[in-house]
Amino acid sequence: MDWMTSEQVARHTLLPPGYRFARFERAEIPAVIVALQRWFPGIAVGAGSAYLREDFYTKRVCFEAEPETSGRDISVLMIRYHDELVGVFSAQRDRDTLALYGRMGAVAPEHRGQHLAEAVIGVTELLGRHMGMGMAFGMATLHIPFMQRALEKHGFSLVGITPGYDREMVQPGVVKRVFEALYAKVLVDQEDLLMPDPENLTPRTRALFETLFRTQSCANG
Repeated sequence: MDWMTSEQVARHTLLPPGYRFARFERAEIPAVIVALQRWFPGIAVGAGSAYLREDFYTKRVCFEAEPETSGRDISVLMIRYHDELVGVFSAQRDRDTLALYGRMGAVAPEHRGQHLAEAVIGVTELLGRHMGMGMAFGMATLHIPFMQRALEKHGFSLVGITPGYDREMVQPGVVKRVFEALYAKVLVDQEDLLMPDPENLTPRTRALFETLFRTQSCANG
């Protein structure tokens, strides 16, 4: 269940000319923190704020150049344009559920529009399949539709909307709990899914389940 190396990811992922994946090492921690602060000032609060703390990396991130150890279930990949750091992608694996969370992706403002975010969504699935995960999932803000569209383009399905899951700085000095869309993609064959018995679902649960998973429900009779 080891992570793919940056070289392996690069061999299976197409980036625009001049862009490349680069491995993340301890020496890169300060540069990544500074870059994220510049790209997304609002990252100072909420789930993303972990990526601004050095101890988060030293305690929880698996560095490609070092042996994998228990408790380090987060991977970070960097995207460079020639030698310039222009993007960061991070995923988190759950060894018990065999699920992969596309946890964070960030691109420098001046390099947006190059489809880099879409590329890393593909990397989420690539990593999940490489490690034998059963599903991959990610969250998308409801402030703008870009990430929602990108996830849907890559075959991820909207499976819910979380009320107040995360916090965001909606304007300087103003922090709100926000709604986010939850997207998932099953990475195993249909026969490996146990469909629930409709008799065990409340009317509301059954209606939502059939709305979200109508194709699977029909396929199972």
